[in-house]
Amino acid sequence: MHDVAALTAELTDMAAADHRSAVHANSDEPAEQLARRRLTARHGDRLNEIMDEYGWPTAELVGEEAARAAWLIAQHADRQLDVQRRALRLMRQAVSAGSAGPRELAFLCDRTLVNEGREQVYGTQIAGVKDGAPVPWPCEDPERMDERRAEVGIEPFDEYVAQFSLA
Repeated sequence: MHDVAALTAELTDMAAADHRSAVHANSDEPAEQLARRRLTARHGDRLNEIMDEYGWPTAELVGEEAARAAWLIAQHADRQLDVQRRALRLMRQAVSAGSAGPRELAFLCDRTLVNEGREQVYGTQIAGVKDGAPVPWPCEDPERMDERRAEVGIEPFDEYVAQFSLA
């Protein structure tokens, strides 16, 4: 039988390591950027193994914190599109079954689309800052973006990007 308690601890430990290394994601130091990339790649590889064994690690299986950790690991597996696509597929099934949240799914959907060079759906991914204001990656049907965001429990775009403002 699988050791769910160990899996829960492992996922939360991976998320904690991700948070600690996040400050290096945009570092000017190549060694720090490389360490961050290696960490997220290791985590992506491990998440793939977890999905082999358990499917999507839902809150019912591992608890809310560890389930969110699994989502974070998938979200940051930017150089492993196969892992992101698989996580997206399994998470979609979990959302349909009522075992995962549509909000996190929307973020993973957008992140995967952006990494594929496609337009995002919910406007969750920010490309950069222009004139002090966050600018999203291109979004399909932008006039309906806030409507789609509301459907999955994400605040309106203007409220969301206010968090990133440099004011």
